[in-house]
Amino acid sequence: VEKYRPQALSELVSHRDILSTVQRFISEDRLPHLLLYGPPGTGKTSTILACARQLYREREFGSMVLELNASDDRGIDIVRGPILSFASTRTIFKKGFKLVILDEADAMTQDAQNALRRVIEKFTENTRFCLICNYLSKIIPALQSRCTRFRFGPLTPELMVPRLQHVIQEEGVDVTEDGMKALVTLSNGDMRRALNILQSTSMAFGKVTEENVYTCTGHPLKSDIANILDWMLNQDFSTAYRKITELKALKGLALQDILTEIHLFVHRVDFPPSIRMQLLIKLADIEYRLAAGTSEKIQLSSLIAAFQVTRDLVVAEA
Repeated sequence: VEKYRPQALSELVSHRDILSTVQRFISEDRLPHLLLYGPPGTGKTSTILACARQLYREREFGSMVLELNASDDRGIDIVRGPILSFASTRTIFKKGFKLVILDEADAMTQDAQNALRRVIEKFTENTRFCLICNYLSKIIPALQSRCTRFRFGPLTPELMVPRLQHVIQEEGVDVTEDGMKALVTLSNGDMRRALNILQSTSMAFGKVTEENVYTCTGHPLKSDIANILDWMLNQDFSTAYRKITELKALKGLALQDILTEIHLFVHRVDFPPSIRMQLLIKLADIEYRLAAGTSEKIQLSSLIAAFQVTRDLVVAEA
């Protein structure tokens, strides 16, 4: 993941509109305070690091850029101490501004964020702040209004596939067409996750196929889910229960994952609307109970029961 982290703005694959705006800010030398937010693995940190590399030469990087992560101590004392002293000093013989990057800013306490807003206001002349976070709601409104906000959405498959293919070529990994699809599906627009799955699968199995990717991440296969659905709708209760329990034990599947996948299938299967609604409500109840930490065996029975009731209703209607 780090080996293929984009080094320059031109190498980033996503969010062209954001990048062109930032590029314009830099070329006109009018960079505002930035607030980058969005789900993990969508290029927020890479973007600002690429900007920093473009702004500063290698040897002045250390003196001009202060990067703090959630793992570093960033309480109110740090904001009033090191951050304040870094922001308030100018570098001699050098025009331009310093850059403070606060990664995972949503982990900062309210007090620290409040202390930060004065610092940001006071030293705008010679320092620019860049806050990066996953959840915008965790940043206090006062900080949000002082920054230019950019949302980094999940990456689309069209953007991810070429980048993945580049990595695959460089590393000489054997990937099939369906393996590629599985990577993109499971990563949900998170580039870092896609690369991690790719790496672990290729190390574990040598060849990256759909089945290997699903096995490696412990996700239920499409065929498994189809089988489970088939058993629940076509077998009697005890047979379905036995078969699903065996499959769960064999593949180490969590009921939560099975439930999520089955929910997608329910939308595709052609049930009468009224019956489908009841089934979906039942599924939602089971998911809620699972989240509350109940016994998987009882919830599995409940899941099968919900489908068998649905089946009987469908038969009765027909």
